[in-house]
Amino acid sequence: MRSLLFAPGNHARRVEKALSLEADGVILDLEDAVAISEKVATRPTVVGASSKPRTGKLYVRVNGMTTDWCFGDISAVVQPGLDGIILPKVESAQELRTADWLIANLERERELPIGGIDLMPIIETALGISRLSRILRSGTRVRRLAFGAGDFTLDMGMIWSRSEAELLPFRSACVMESRAAGLEPPMDTVWADLRDPDGFATSAKHAAAIGFQGKMCIHPDQIAPCNAAFTPDEATVAQARRVVAAFDKAEAEGLASIQLDGQFIDYPIVERARRVLAQGGH
Repeated sequence: MRSLLFAPGNHARRVEKALSLEADGVILDLEDAVAISEKVATRPTVVGASSKPRTGKLYVRVNGMTTDWCFGDISAVVQPGLDGIILPKVESAQELRTADWLIANLERERELPIGGIDLMPIIETALGISRLSRILRSGTRVRRLAFGAGDFTLDMGMIWSRSEAELLPFRSACVMESRAAGLEPPMDTVWADLRDPDGFATSAKHAAAIGFQGKMCIHPDQIAPCNAAFTPDEATVAQARRVVAAFDKAEAEGLASIQLDGQFIDYPIVERARRVLAQGGH
């Protein structure tokens, strides 16, 4: 899951275009991108998209659990063809348990595979970050979380800088707590400045380097650099292949640590190389 592209649920043409692009997934938005007066009326448009052809997975971001629309959103969108629900501003494990219970009952009622619809929380407040450990051990269908810097920096009174240095402790917490809870690596925040594609590329590469599996996008032009940032390049794959081949040969000869081109290689290094090959489809 390298790239998840947001599209406003109330804009049919943008929805149709988003579904045809090379993002690994599309998030049809019922929350921030939709005015209060249009939230209920947008649900049928989003539901209709679940039956249309698409290149990746289809998610819907519903409104948060504390709003007037969350129950109606989830009730409307749990339909055949939906891959997952994005739940924003999650601040407690109980919110996930409640959403999971509702989704499971709708799956049962509508004769859908139980547990087939993914549930992805966005952590975007100080309270959510402070409760990460409990949230990620909620015992629900959650496979991975997402980090949302826009609302988080607003909540914290921070300036969201181009370097994003102020986000490092909180991004790292998302990665560490996800790993400790046995979940997949998380998804990183969007990049809001569409005038700065270089900043987006740098942000995506940094997120990949500190352990995220992908990034949320808000414009089609961000998809290609996002996918590239979270996919090993040819040189990295070639070096990983050399490392694995050399170590396998050495291990067959009874050695558990070797040097290759001046680099020390043991089990952790070769395991990293195997992961690179897995990421690169080799």
